[in-house]
Amino acid sequence: MSIHETSELQFCVKRDILDELGLDEVASRQSDSRGPSLKEKLQDSLRCSVSRLKKCILAWLPVLSWLPYYPVRQNALGDLFSGVSVGILHLPQGMAYALLATVPPVFGLYTSFYPVLVYFIFGTSRHISVGSFAVIGIMTGGVTEKLAPDDLFLTNGVNGSAADTDARDQYRIRVVAAVTLLCGLFQVVLGLVRFGFVVTYLSEPLVRAYTTAAAMHVVISQLKYTFGLAPKRFCGPLAQIYTLIDLCALLPGTHIPTLVVSVVALAVLIVVKEVNSIYRQKLPLPIPIELLVIIVGTLVSHYAQLNPVHAVEVVGEIPCGLVPPRVPDVSFFSRIIGEAFTIAVVGYAINISLGKTFALKHGYKVDNNQELVAVGISNAVGGFFQCYPVTSSLSRSLVQESTGGKTQVAGAVSAVIVLITVLKVGSLFGDLPKAVLSAIVFANLKGMFKQYGDIPALWKNNKVDLLVWVVTFLCTLLLNLDLGLAASIAFALLTVIFRTQLTKYSVLGWVPGTELYVETDSYEKAKEIPGITIFRSSSTLYYANAELYKEALQEKSGINISKLIMLRRKQATKEKHMEKNEKKREEKERKKQNGGVSVPANSDFIIQSHVANTHLSADEHVYCDDAHSFGSESLRTRTHSIILDFSTVSFIDTVTLKTLKNIFQDFAEVDVTVCISGCQVLVVQQLEQGGFFSASVPKTHLFPTIHDAVLYCLKHAGRTLPYYQCSLEILCDTRM
Repeated sequence: MSIHETSELQFCVKRDILDELGLDEVASRQSDSRGPSLKEKLQDSLRCSVSRLKKCILAWLPVLSWLPYYPVRQNALGDLFSGVSVGILHLPQGMAYALLATVPPVFGLYTSFYPVLVYFIFGTSRHISVGSFAVIGIMTGGVTEKLAPDDLFLTNGVNGSAADTDARDQYRIRVVAAVTLLCGLFQVVLGLVRFGFVVTYLSEPLVRAYTTAAAMHVVISQLKYTFGLAPKRFCGPLAQIYTLIDLCALLPGTHIPTLVVSVVALAVLIVVKEVNSIYRQKLPLPIPIELLVIIVGTLVSHYAQLNPVHAVEVVGEIPCGLVPPRVPDVSFFSRIIGEAFTIAVVGYAINISLGKTFALKHGYKVDNNQELVAVGISNAVGGFFQCYPVTSSLSRSLVQESTGGKTQVAGAVSAVIVLITVLKVGSLFGDLPKAVLSAIVFANLKGMFKQYGDIPALWKNNKVDLLVWVVTFLCTLLLNLDLGLAASIAFALLTVIFRTQLTKYSVLGWVPGTELYVETDSYEKAKEIPGITIFRSSSTLYYANAELYKEALQEKSGINISKLIMLRRKQATKEKHMEKNEKKREEKERKKQNGGVSVPANSDFIIQSHVANTHLSADEHVYCDDAHSFGSESLRTRTHSIILDFSTVSFIDTVTLKTLKNIFQDFAEVDVTVCISGCQVLVVQQLEQGGFFSASVPKTHLFPTIHDAVLYCLKHAGRTLPYYQCSLEILCDTRM
């Protein structure tokens, strides 16, 4: 809004100057605004009533709050259509992402069934599609390959050593089930203790960079299926670099039939997905190209005998039916606790970010903690059915929303489609080449690769966020996924700390004709009030920057306190010495008087004048050494008051309290009054609890606004506001 648009809007306030005590009286501050105590909260949480019980049940089982009132006529057709579309996507993605988790493809179908039904009951988002996801799959695969590498299952055969794939797969399934159960338990416990806010420490640049780097892990892990190679497995830092080097060394031995299958499948997927993207407004539903590629790939592989004749690796036998629940092997917990916690946090971060995006778009609310519990229960139940960890998928969620899905009924329908496939159709995909599943994985990483576009955008908008993005990407790519996440979070938190360390300290000036005070460095018309320094920090004040705050205050005020105190002490010492000499001189003069010698009557006046002049010249020297002093006007315009703007301070710790006490004490020794303005009630309470106020630091030195503090300081010094020509033609009456 321009000046001319606001010129007709005016306000005029005439009131007394208010300090903190006056504000308490005028605004009737409550004696205790801390809210109920812990005991009262505990008692309230243990109270039981019918309405409270009903509320708790609906909170824990959100499906009961909407399913009984489900509008069949309005939503049924859209949810059915959407559920079928998402179910068709679940089939290829579940089997493809099972390769990332290093388990047989059928377990990807289980992952697309059981957790989806559980989320239908406990979830609060209406549009996200829970199930398999590439990033979570590759994180799970890292754990299984570490605990169950191929080297542990080598057997001697006719053609040399070979891995016992059946024994290896069974062991990896046990590891995956344990990871899924422990991940779910972490999420449920965190949700029960209301720890959903943990995701706030994962900033958007961090999450996007992490998923981008994880996509690179996915690509590197799938290259062996694309080229038909068997590289060595590497662990620890730089494992991906070593894997790439090994793959490049093995490239001369590329299996050509496998490469042809991969290239053809990937080309078809990319082209048709682009068609879906371009004509998404005209197509009633996206072309299910992934399912079509699986069907065609299976038929071609079967009739062309790609596995027996051309040695193209295929999925193998897929059993029909569902497996009975089995208790996961908890003996793995001690070996996978770190990775499971990382998967739990990353999975929840992806899930809640997608859920909030759709909730904001469609005007409903997603409960952070209930989402954490819902995903946790989905994983915990999935662990008993040998599923790998789940989270929401962006591609499936977009399809679920765009095809008319209104509620999680669409998710239940998609689970039914997967169930039919597992029971009746799954065994038909035994001849499906793994290269086709690998191509599906590549094609679904397009959205993550687009996140490289964040780099130029962040370069323009925020260099610190760009640094977080780059460091997160490099740490995740060069380290493994769990260490990369830990290093990224630590670096992101360090940037916050460094920002508070590199705070901008400003001197505020008065905008003539108003009650406004702004930075003199940024506003040309802002005028410093002679004799008053108004000091502001751009960040909150706490133990890490308290000393920096004090140093910056002395620099901006132009007062070298230590030097001034030292000079005054020297002056006091000199005065004592001169007084001592004077007494000796008086004694001698008295003796001379007794002998008849006269003494000048004004000798005391000469000595006192010399001492006073010495004191005056020392003060002038200390104040005028700095550029912030007022030059030739001497002590008449030197700084007599300092106002600390605390509008940016959100809390007070013990170090800050001690620093403030030192500031008040030091400036009081050089006859400079210090006032504080703009304190929040919480800050005032913490100052009171810390014993900050005393006879030397009265509460009357706290003011609600800078203008109140300025008028008080001027009145205390016997001065008035200076007159400046106002650049704005506005009505404003500011006076004491």
